[in-house]
Amino acid sequence: MKKIIIYSTPTCVYCKMAKEFFAKNNIPFEDHDVSANMKAREEMIGKSHQLGVPVIDIEGEIFVGFDRQGISEALGIVS
Repeated sequence: MKKIIIYSTPTCVYCKMAKEFFAKNNIPFEDHDVSANMKAREEMIGKSHQLGVPVIDIEGEIFVGFDRQGISEALGIVS
C-alpha cells in the first residue's frame, strides 16, 4: 500500500471529500491539520509551493486540491 499524507484544515470541504474518498475505498492515510501544526504547514508548502488545501502526497506524487481522477489513477482505483 502506498503511503498517503493529506495536508488539510478542519473547515475545508475538499479536504473532507478527499478523506471520505479514502475511507470509502479503505485506503489508510495520515492527516496533518495545517491550521494547527506549523511544522506540517511548512512541510506542505515545501512540497507543493501552495498555501491552499488539500495537498495530498502519494509516495512523493503531489496533488493540490481533490483531483479524484488523478488520485484514483495514482492508486490504481477503477471507478
